[in-house]
Amino acid sequence: MRILSFFAMKFQTKMVASIWGMFLTGVLFHATVLADNQTVLADTNPLAAPESHGGLFNWLDPRSAYYQDFFPTPLLLEQTSLEKEGEVELTSLNTEANDQRSGIYTVQVEKSFGLLTLELEVPYERDLDAGEISQGIGNINLSARYPLYQFVSANGVFDTTLGVGVGVGIPVNSAVSKNTELTHEIFNDLKLGKYFSCQSVFGYSTLFGGGDAGGLRTFEYGFDFACTIPHGKLPLPGVQHVIPMFELVGETELNRDSSGQNSLLGCMGLRLDLKPIGDVTPSLGLGFVFPMDDAARSEVHWGIATSLVFEF
Repeated sequence: MRILSFFAMKFQTKMVASIWGMFLTGVLFHATVLADNQTVLADTNPLAAPESHGGLFNWLDPRSAYYQDFFPTPLLLEQTSLEKEGEVELTSLNTEANDQRSGIYTVQVEKSFGLLTLELEVPYERDLDAGEISQGIGNINLSARYPLYQFVSANGVFDTTLGVGVGVGIPVNSAVSKNTELTHEIFNDLKLGKYFSCQSVFGYSTLFGGGDAGGLRTFEYGFDFACTIPHGKLPLPGVQHVIPMFELVGETELNRDSSGQNSLLGCMGLRLDLKPIGDVTPSLGLGFVFPMDDAARSEVHWGIATSLVFEF
């Protein structure tokens, strides 16, 4: 934990500026490499017939699982995969700690244009603390992500994608939405063998505006470990994939009186990718949330996360 806090404190503005610059460069360059990207997204066996690399500086490999809808939608962690098809996700996170109860209910829409994935997220939050209730629409979040570098081993056993993202949370001046939030992120999607994956996100968040939260800077991180079991290995009726998942999601404050304090949550869950219904492919996710350190334990004793995804 000391190592993690040390790393968080070293996550300085210079690094953030570099990430932001790389992301903007990728977006601007995207239009000029669109023709190359079309071959990257082709629906062929990527290992049987390797194609030329594409993307920024030809760092992207068309054989990567990033283009094959391999990585499952996490329960707590932000999504990092490519959404070639449109996706709508309905999520809920309900937690309890002593006389505190919190519920966050979110509608999220994602769509990729070439390699650029755009996301819109609208949450509703209801908090109960010692009998006092605060509720309302949370920040409306707009974000984008873009892959920059990929490496795929010759046999496809090791497959990794590194990318960057940026997001802005727009306040609506409700009881739970007062400050603008700007986030810069690095993400990595790692595939090991045929079934195992690890999605990871490292971000730097800043809150703007007045009030107690204005100016707060936070290092955010998370990991999603999953094993995607296909229907052929576990033939459940109506189910394409059974995906056991374990997630870690945390944050470390970088300034204020609690600078260096880390809060870490864990989540054990399961996702079922169901068979298509017409042009729509649904997916159900359920997870049990629990604290992993003292700071998290002061706010969450236990919780339930749910996810309902529609891909079309």
